[in-house]
Amino acid sequence: MAISGEERRRLIVSAVGELGGRVRLTELADRLGIPAVTVRRDVAALADAGRLSRSHGFVSLERPDDGAGPPLAPSPGQGRALGLLVPSVGSYFDEVIAGARAAAAAAGARLVLGIAPYGAGGDRLQAERLLESGAEGLLLAPGLVPGRTAEDYAWLDALPVPAVLVERRSPTPDGPGAGLDTVASDHRHGVLSALRHLAGLGHGSVLLAARGDSWTAAEVRAGYREGTRLLGLPDLPALDMLGPGNLPADPEPLVARIAEAARSGTRALLVHNDQDALRLAPLLRAHGLAVPADMALVAYDDVFAALAAPPLTAVAPPKHAVGAAAVDLLLRRLAAGAELPVHRTALLPVLRVRASCGAERTAPRTGAATLG
Repeated sequence: MAISGEERRRLIVSAVGELGGRVRLTELADRLGIPAVTVRRDVAALADAGRLSRSHGFVSLERPDDGAGPPLAPSPGQGRALGLLVPSVGSYFDEVIAGARAAAAAAGARLVLGIAPYGAGGDRLQAERLLESGAEGLLLAPGLVPGRTAEDYAWLDALPVPAVLVERRSPTPDGPGAGLDTVASDHRHGVLSALRHLAGLGHGSVLLAARGDSWTAAEVRAGYREGTRLLGLPDLPALDMLGPGNLPADPEPLVARIAEAARSGTRALLVHNDQDALRLAPLLRAHGLAVPADMALVAYDDVFAALAAPPLTAVAPPKHAVGAAAVDLLLRRLAAGAELPVHRTALLPVLRVRASCGAERTAPRTGAATLG
């Protein structure tokens, strides 16, 4: 998907900040995967606007103090403190944090991190602590887990500073946080891309094994229902995973149901998330199902999927870009206030095809499996 010149230049500024504030133009082009001639043109425009400095093949965030011209214009976030609340570190949100950190550094802002684990109910308390630390704006990924009441998240509508929801949206048009800016991956599109790939390989049905404890999990499940309908595939009952990176304490009933589905003709499996997909593969082998010979396997998240044996095809949400875009939007909100319309930004995941789906199937496409 093509990106606009404005978005490309924002990525350039973020990358320079992430690389220490000074980098060779050629290295910058290689990192971003953008032709050097395009990067050179964008850097020239950014230098003219006072957002970057260029000298002898290098690009930097600061102009050398050589009397060659007026100082650079202040960065949009210069001196601001931004709070970032996430449910975990060590997996999916690490890339979101990295993107936010790079964008904040490029804008001259300081990022303060808070962690409120899934199900712990500490979102509001951690947000208050970020405010106490001096945060002028908040980037929030609260639990928004199914089953919680609107009252549990009413605090989102009473925040004293601007806020952007990150990888989250209000569950209803009039629910808590519905009036806040959002930057999130379009997980429904991500699931559709996985289903389309599997259908293209000849699979007439795809089984979903998914968590149910987060906004992302709810979107993956909704995307499966929508995607199967669009592609004419059977909407099989989803198999429930227990929680973040955890199979049930006794995974045997879950694996047995997958094996039964395979015997009934469903030999394609989409698993949310990576950690569970990696753990399922050897358990399936114990039931005589090798990946990909007997079962095509697609993971969702693409944090660890490439490290599996065989490497897993995976849906990769644009985690780094989500973090960067959220910081950019929050800084724009801080500058413009209510004059800026509420933004609901959706970034599309990509499907990274690896070895776990195998070649095109030669057997006839099969119908729905019967799950016991």
